[in-house]
Amino acid sequence: MAANLFENLIIIGRPAAGKSEVIDYLKKCTDAERAERFHVGPFEEIDDFVFVWECFEIDNIYSKHGRPRKFSDEKYYFTEHFVWNMFLERINLEYAKKLAYNPDYHDTKTALIEFARGGENGFREAFGYLSDELLSRARIMYIKVPYEESVRKNRRRARPGQEDSILHHSLPDEKMDFYYKTNDWEAIEAADPQYVQVRGFHIPYTAFENMPEKTHDTALLGAELERTLTHLWQIPAK
Repeated sequence: MAANLFENLIIIGRPAAGKSEVIDYLKKCTDAERAERFHVGPFEEIDDFVFVWECFEIDNIYSKHGRPRKFSDEKYYFTEHFVWNMFLERINLEYAKKLAYNPDYHDTKTALIEFARGGENGFREAFGYLSDELLSRARIMYIKVPYEESVRKNRRRARPGQEDSILHHSLPDEKMDFYYKTNDWEAIEAADPQYVQVRGFHIPYTAFENMPEKTHDTALLGAELERTLTHLWQIPAK
């Protein structure tokens, strides 16, 4: 990879915090602007929402044919906690396939990995399932909003008939409460101001401050993203 570009950028946050809007903004930048301002090369996304929706669709097929659902119940709650970690393993597989097909993948590409997690150990548990291969090249950007803002934006982005859309999928309030009322990001920040430690890896991180909201305005989004990713780039690798 060129010396001034991220290899793997993990973009995380609460649902509807602004992750997909940031990625959509980066898609619309020229390669030159994206590299100069944000240290992101031509990129490919690995978003675990795609795998979440796939599980729902598979379960619907099983239900259609009178067979037991595998991953979720009739209200689309997951049947066991490990399903969340299966999605991280799917991310690992997709990333490994990119490198297998092209060992020089990072000579020309940045990988953007996106997911949301809730619970008292949600993000730390998720990081623990990511592969060494992925983590060794990774940096993390957390998009920071309080839970109440996440709920507000989750309601706002809903588009009937577009439930499978990256930009417009939305959760019912009761699911937001059940899965995402709390998360462990503040504990991660309190443990170390610059690095998340996972299996001996010291992964640099920073936070995109989305309060007051910036992802609804491209000028505000671009300025905050440049500030955030410039800071992230300047954290020394360990």
